[in-house]
Order: sequence, then C-alpha cells, then structure tokens
Amino acid sequence: MTAAKITATGAYVPEREVTNEDLARVMDTSDEWIRSRTGIGSRHIAVGESTSQMAVKAAMDVLSRSRWEAEDLQFIIVATGTPDHLFPNMACLVQEAVGASHAFCFDLNAACSGFLYSLSVAKGYIESGMYERGMVIGAETISKVVDWTERSTCVLFGDGAGGVIVEKGERGIGSVVMGADGKGGDVLRCYSSNILCHSEESRKRIDYLHMDGQEVFRFAARQVPAVIEEVLDREGLQADQIGHYILHQANERIIAAVARKMKEPAEKFPVNLSRYGNTSSASIPILLHELDQAGALQPGEKLILAGFGAGLTWGAALVEWNN
Repeated sequence: MTAAKITATGAYVPEREVTNEDLARVMDTSDEWIRSRTGIGSRHIAVGESTSQMAVKAAMDVLSRSRWEAEDLQFIIVATGTPDHLFPNMACLVQEAVGASHAFCFDLNAACSGFLYSLSVAKGYIESGMYERGMVIGAETISKVVDWTERSTCVLFGDGAGGVIVEKGERGIGSVVMGADGKGGDVLRCYSSNILCHSEESRKRIDYLHMDGQEVFRFAARQVPAVIEEVLDREGLQADQIGHYILHQANERIIAAVARKMKEPAEKFPVNLSRYGNTSSASIPILLHELDQAGALQPGEKLILAGFGAGLTWGAALVEWNN
C-alpha cells in the first residue's frame, strides 16, 4: 500500500514580538496574571503583513529545506480561519508567489484543528495514488479578529505560519482520527470579520472572536486524550511507546491536563506557547519545525500530533518520523 510521510518542515513568525509587559502598559493585566493562567510570556503580531504573506514565507522556508522545487508540488492546502479575503484563496496566492505552477490549491477552515484536518486530506490524496507530493500550511493572523480591549482573550493569541511537505514514501503518517461537534459552536466563535480592514468605521462592524474559556478547557481536557487513545488503539500501541506528543499550543494548563490523563511525563509534551501564544492552525507545524531543527526528533520515533478548535473540532494523528 502506498504510504504518505512528512519530509520537510518550515515556519515563519512576524518580527514584532509583544510581551506580557507590553500588554500591561495598555490594558489592565500583568505578566503574572497571563503567565500563571496560560503559560504565555509573549507572542508575535503581524504588522503590515497578511495571512497570505506569512504563508508564502513559511512555504519558501519549507521548500528551502526539501529536495523539491516549487514546480514539483502537485497540491497546496492552506489551513486558515483568518484569510486575507474570501477569494482567491490563500493557497492560490502561495502558488503564485512561490511558482508552484503545477499544483492545485485550496484552503481548509477547521480553526485550530485545521492543520490536522489538512494533513489528513494530503495523506488521503497520496495513499489513494492520486498524487505523490504536496504542501500543507497552517497560517493565521488571529490578532486581526480579537478585541484588544478584552484581556481575557486577546492575551492568548499570536500570529504565524508553519508548513510541511507530504509525499509518497515509506510509512510515515499512520492512523488519523478526526471529529466534530457542531452543537458546541457557540463556545468559540467569530461570526464575521474583515481581516484587512483598519478604519474605525469598518472595525466597528467586526464581530470579534468570543470564547467561553472554561468550557473550552473542559472540552479539550476531555476530548484530546480520548482522540489520542483512539489513535493508539488503532495502531495497537501503548502511550509509553510514543516519543513526543505534539499538541496544539493553546494553554499550558490544557497540555498539562492531557499529560496527566495520559499518565505520561510532561517532558514528552513539548511547549513553545510561552514565546508564540496560540497561533491556531499554525501552532502544530511551528512546533514540529522547531523540534525538527533542534534535532529533538529521532528517526523511527513515533509521534502523536493532536489538537482541537472551534466548531467544535478535534483530531489526532500518528506520525513515524523519518525526515
């Protein structure tokens, strides 16, 4: 059977870093308040950069670390909930910018679960024999859809992009389990936005991101371990056979809760949200890239990628690392 594997990673975050201390100067908050509740110390915010521009920079980084040229790509999928506009889609903008003239392109919106959903689609294309290689990118400018006067939500998020090459090869991406519960849609929502608008008049019409933090926490702490267990069951594996659990970087407390539920040591759950905040669909590929570049992932090591997001959506995938 044809298999799909990840063979290159890449990422990009905006230059501007906004610390908790920076936020404390303009709103009623503090480093201690934010860090103790979330684990976040700073985040990167796009200034004069769009979602597509960040996606392009991440795509170029991925290509620079791969054995392929842009024209070798057969598909590009961009996971995003914060596109520049309705159309053309972000993937087509990436295609044009990098010169991937032979790729078909589309976006996928599953909020913070978007990268995992997109990875599962890429896996299906390759394992079916329809295509042999493509790129999956998660890119977000969440800073454009949060209310910067609402400290309970705006301090949580950051902007960025990350991506991978997925191609035909020996076993790499194993079982994938995805799920959704539309009844929980109101728990985390953003009904309408104009991502590129900056005038006071237009911004008054924006419906900003709204989140029931406690309900999201309960949902994630319950559903993420459950979906991980389902992947492990499908693979016939035990939790202690996994080298790293690469989770969506939403909140340090959620990650710790998942580790406790899995009865696995915290060291197997790497975190980088202290520097980036919650970058939504970009969080897993950014973390994966950092681990790859640091040499923290060993050939043949089994990884679990797992996350959750608005919708409500969730997912997990087994990846055998052979990059």
